[in-house]
Amino acid sequence: MTRIGIVGAGVAAAAAASRIETTHKDVSVTVLEKSRGLCGRAATRRRDGIRYDYGANYIKDADERVVELLTETLETDGLVDITEPVWTFDSESCVSEGRDVDEHKWTYREGLTQLAKHLFARTDATIHRGTRVETLRRDGETWHLEDTDGDQWGPFDIVLLNPPAPQTAELVRSAEWDSDRREPLLEAIDAVPYRTIWTGVFHYPFALEVPYYGLVNTDKEHEIGWISREECKPGHVPEGQSLLIVQANHEWSVDHYDADPEANLEELASLTAAVFDDDRLLEPDWTDHQGWRYAQPEAAVDREPLRRVEAEGLYCLGDWVAGEARIHAALRNGLEVGDRVVGNE
Repeated sequence: MTRIGIVGAGVAAAAAASRIETTHKDVSVTVLEKSRGLCGRAATRRRDGIRYDYGANYIKDADERVVELLTETLETDGLVDITEPVWTFDSESCVSEGRDVDEHKWTYREGLTQLAKHLFARTDATIHRGTRVETLRRDGETWHLEDTDGDQWGPFDIVLLNPPAPQTAELVRSAEWDSDRREPLLEAIDAVPYRTIWTGVFHYPFALEVPYYGLVNTDKEHEIGWISREECKPGHVPEGQSLLIVQANHEWSVDHYDADPEANLEELASLTAAVFDDDRLLEPDWTDHQGWRYAQPEAAVDREPLRRVEAEGLYCLGDWVAGEARIHAALRNGLEVGDRVVGNE
């Protein structure tokens, strides 16, 4: 039996685990996830009968293999399509029609976390949540992992690393692993730049009458990069209410990351009201927030060092490996890594 350890339970990890276990049965998969949830930045929260995707917003149909996975392989009950378009706004908060290039924008009635749940449900993987891996160690031909509580995990024949590139780099940097492949791997991972995003969530007890689902800032000069309306997702927000997901741009997010959250929310609400030209948005009846220090990779990694270490049973996966900060890209990368694991075991 091949023993596989996976660090992180993001979209790519879930796709890889599903692909590995449905392709080859003689494996055991152990997943160690630092948080209490699944699916990484494709995250969902619930409050007052409302569901909202507060990180990644939806899944594009930009990859045939991913479309097949969503619509034919996985359970489709609860899979919903956002039909309203995406418009744009500029540095002067001027809204313009027309950036809707996505034929489908998918999520689930229960939220995007359902994607990872559906994928892991196809496996016998053991998932340990609230377990932050701190140390990676190579012992002869096998790998061991140690968490922040000092608990040991392994031995594993193969380890998959799914955290964002900076966190994966720290695991590689501190690893007890004597290999001439290690430094080139570390250099490649360290070179991946990341965008930080601070997200505000604003609920209102009234419906907004606008013709779009989302707004994206195209000139990159506004403090806000993205605004979306969760009420456009079937099953997320009761009729007659609105819930806005407001993601600040990188520069604003870095400057405000450790600031008072209430002050951040007040400023974002003011900026949002200006974009919508609606002063009612200055006073939400409740709010939420989330900082994503490593939200989105902004460039592709050099894959050659990553592929070389696979010969030692170490795999990296995620949107930063795919080179695109999109769920469909992470899914595709997870499926590809799963195929290589099965082929190289």
